[in-house]
Amino acid sequence: MSLKAKMRVVSDGSTEVKVLIKHPMETGFRKDRKTGKTIPAHYIEHVTCEWQGREVMKTYWGVSISKNPYLSFKLNGPASGDMVKLSWIDNMGEGGEGEYKVR
Repeated sequence: MSLKAKMRVVSDGSTEVKVLIKHPMETGFRKDRKTGKTIPAHYIEHVTCEWQGREVMKTYWGVSISKNPYLSFKLNGPASGDMVKLSWIDNMGEGGEGEYKVR
């Protein structure tokens, strides 16, 4: 599982953030075709964005989000060269994070 992000300042002065998280996002309702057993739920619960040491965005997700979710949003404030931290955590306590430079 991994997290990739691209950030750039757009014409209105805000920063556009695009994030792709590689994650299986299992609902807990699907069955394995070979064994017939239910595949345990495994999904992202929170995605957080921090800038200058403070939280500027947080999402709350559940089982309805698709595999390898894509998230796009705009932030007011970060300028070219600033670092923005993105992180996520799932219902099994696993997670990932990365710091990305605004271009």
